[in-house]
Amino acid sequence: MSTMPLPVVLAGELPPEVRQVLRPGQALQDRTGAAHVLPASFLRVDSWRQAQETQLTPHFRLCELIEVDVREAAAMQSFPKFVPCAVVLLAAALELFRLEVGTYVHVAANGGYRSPGHALSRHASRHCWGTAANIFRIGDTYLDNRDAVEKYAVIARKVIPGVWVRPYGVEDGQADDHLHLDIGYTVFDPVRGG
Repeated sequence: MSTMPLPVVLAGELPPEVRQVLRPGQALQDRTGAAHVLPASFLRVDSWRQAQETQLTPHFRLCELIEVDVREAAAMQSFPKFVPCAVVLLAAALELFRLEVGTYVHVAANGGYRSPGHALSRHASRHCWGTAANIFRIGDTYLDNRDAVEKYAVIARKVIPGVWVRPYGVEDGQADDHLHLDIGYTVFDPVRGG
């Protein structure tokens, strides 16, 4: 793979309307009330084509991890988009999973990165850190039942160090129609120019 084509943008360099939505360096509370600091380093994505052409790992392109719907904040619906740098760590974790299952891994729309301003971003969702993925299908298998979700949850726990998998169920904090994987409130602040 070639050098990452996306420039790193720090919080102070974000356009004001984007900074207001992303709230870099501010804390969000999780469901238990614990505070987690939002990312302050981002990759700038100038177009959907660039997102499609940016291969993060051999099996995952950036576009697969940033697809959102109209519930995303208005400032984040057009390009350039700013994505937390930790999305590359998520892609690496998903690559380990993909290699183990030996087939395509499909991330749902709104199932990768979404901003703190997205309507689905309640509490401190790890999606706001770019470190969570909702997988709705693996190969030809839809993850819409307990057996499928739990089968792939076991595999994810085996191959992704420190992964958290949302338990199967219909209650808040559970999932019954996808496999939610995340690598925690991880912040990746790369060195620029290094």
